[in-house]
Amino acid sequence: MKPAVPTRLPREPIMDVLNGIPHGIALLDEGLRIVAMNRMLEIITGYDAEAVRGVAADYVLRCHFLERGEVFQAALAGGDMRTVEGDIINASRKKIAVRCTVSPVMIEAGLAARVMVMLEDISLLRAIEQHRPGHDEAKGMLGHSPKMREIFELLPVLSHTDATVLITGETGTGKDLLAEAVHHASKRAKYPFIKVNCGALPEALLESELFGHVRGAFTGAHADKPGLFRLAQGGTIFLTEIGDLPLPLQVKLLTVLDDKAFFPLGSAKKVTVDTRIITGTHRDLRQLVQEGRFREDLFFRLNVLRAHLPPLREREGDVRLLMDHFLHQFVNSLGKNIKDFSREAVTLLTRYSYPGNVRELRNIVEYATNICQGERIEPEHLPASMQEEYMHEIDRQAGKAAGSAMATESDRIGQAAAQPAASSWTEIEKKYILQALMKTGGNRTRAAKELGWGRSTLWRKITLYGLD
Repeated sequence: MKPAVPTRLPREPIMDVLNGIPHGIALLDEGLRIVAMNRMLEIITGYDAEAVRGVAADYVLRCHFLERGEVFQAALAGGDMRTVEGDIINASRKKIAVRCTVSPVMIEAGLAARVMVMLEDISLLRAIEQHRPGHDEAKGMLGHSPKMREIFELLPVLSHTDATVLITGETGTGKDLLAEAVHHASKRAKYPFIKVNCGALPEALLESELFGHVRGAFTGAHADKPGLFRLAQGGTIFLTEIGDLPLPLQVKLLTVLDDKAFFPLGSAKKVTVDTRIITGTHRDLRQLVQEGRFREDLFFRLNVLRAHLPPLREREGDVRLLMDHFLHQFVNSLGKNIKDFSREAVTLLTRYSYPGNVRELRNIVEYATNICQGERIEPEHLPASMQEEYMHEIDRQAGKAAGSAMATESDRIGQAAAQPAASSWTEIEKKYILQALMKTGGNRTRAAKELGWGRSTLWRKITLYGLD
């Protein structure tokens, strides 16, 4: 079939500008056909710009993240610029890692181009990343935020020593993953890694689990038990929730750190061990020391090296990365046909506070993947608690904005926003739009910016919900 040719082609000055950009650029028309390509994109794709003019973009820009065309349609609708990473297959069937940015474009009135696609070749960055020290050892830990990059850079330091490590961070931040990554990157990797939750067992049972016992040490001790420290011989033992360790066991742990030896429960024979100790806690150990609930000398022995895992709310950009990772993981394990998240679901997920951090995000995506029966996760597939918190945040913002609403338009909108709490995503979104309009005094352009949408997106939703 002969490709449709755009009615107008870019003038030479425009192409001079595009050819001067060190990334691949394609201009698409309203039918998502190639209007023009710069020289760099010709190099990346292996296609001649003149030969593919008028050809559908997905035949030239062959990559999985553009196949369904959602990012193109969003750009056509005047939505925001979107950036994704993935692989593109060029004319020689070679896979190239790229960062793709799609955005609406208005170069000149009457020009056929409606969408601009920019491809940045990141093959070299990927290669460097894969050979970065600690990359393989940190398997299971994801993130590209500055704070997580600090953790990845610290990993080799923690791994190339036998010093004790204290890992701090809120519940669900991945302290156990970091401890295991340190173990696998160390010289002890061929020996066991054993994790113990110090707050999960009563004192007597925990002592037996950690240090073992001899036959007859207590009622029910019918045989000798080696204990987890001896089972971790040569390797690493990770004591999570170390702040919950009872004071008597803190003394015994201090002895292990100082002498590399201990007495099993009920035994007069000392056992020597060669085990590295890593501890983790979500508590403030300094505060526990001041309260007399944690030994100061033990704190200093444990706090030789320290790593703090940031909460998810401080990991800028990592929520979307983790969302996609967990979705891919659960789609494969459950055999689902879910492609992605809807824009509304993304908004809800990225603005949620995540008190349970990465673990909570993982559970939410798993829940949504099980519930969803279609190809896209919508807000109604997410836990009700998320939508409740979202509504509380809307109400809080409404309270702040109410005092500054002076215009008649704002008063009218405020009355509508004061209606009972919404029970569906449509109602939630309507109320959020109303609050944004009230906050900006009815200025739709500023309200769109407040919501993180393009102006046409806001106007379309205002018409859809009958808010005009």
